[in-house]
Amino acid sequence: MGTNENKFTELSNIIRERHSIRHYDPDFKISDNEIKEIIKEAVSAPSGNNLQTWRFLVITDQKLKEKIFTVSNDQHQVLEASALIIILGDLKGYQQAEKIFTQSVKQGIVTEEYKDAKVKKVKENYEKENSRYGNPNWRKEIALIDGSLAAMQLMLVAKTKGYDTVPMIGYNMEGLRKILNIPDRYINVLMIPIGKAAQPAHPTLRLDVEEITFWNGID
Repeated sequence: MGTNENKFTELSNIIRERHSIRHYDPDFKISDNEIKEIIKEAVSAPSGNNLQTWRFLVITDQKLKEKIFTVSNDQHQVLEASALIIILGDLKGYQQAEKIFTQSVKQGIVTEEYKDAKVKKVKENYEKENSRYGNPNWRKEIALIDGSLAAMQLMLVAKTKGYDTVPMIGYNMEGLRKILNIPDRYINVLMIPIGKAAQPAHPTLRLDVEEITFWNGID
């Protein structure tokens, strides 16, 4: 088996082993450093204009998890998981453009001329009051897409380290925002409990590729 086939098999195994776990070992703890390592790998995901609008709010304090549980529709993974990683989208993330592209210049990734043109274009686009492409919610939608890409990558990275996760949106998002005093500039993407499974995931079925794929148009 060639190198590329080996890599594909390894990745395929990780993808297939990742399941949504809803019961965790409450005594198992993941270190802060390991969580940082997982996030560091997760943010190699792509993002619109490389603006990296994702933000990560990590909750490890048990008393705080108990407060979040009150707005989680009694989902016990909130209490049992080693940590909760709340993924947010920063609607003002475009303001980091100067910093991002200045660092890219220093690392020889782009030229100074490219940086200046890119930063100017980003500011012009993102600071417009009118909508883009007729869609008044485009900034929010970009942040949701960016955050979701990072979230999926985070869950796969966690699995490579032997940890389990579950993506959550079925909770009172406004209640969560009040508990954590989340400013309006940050939008909810989803919440990911992470830890060690105490029970296996429920078996799930996926539709066949032929049932979900169209070629060159939709009939």
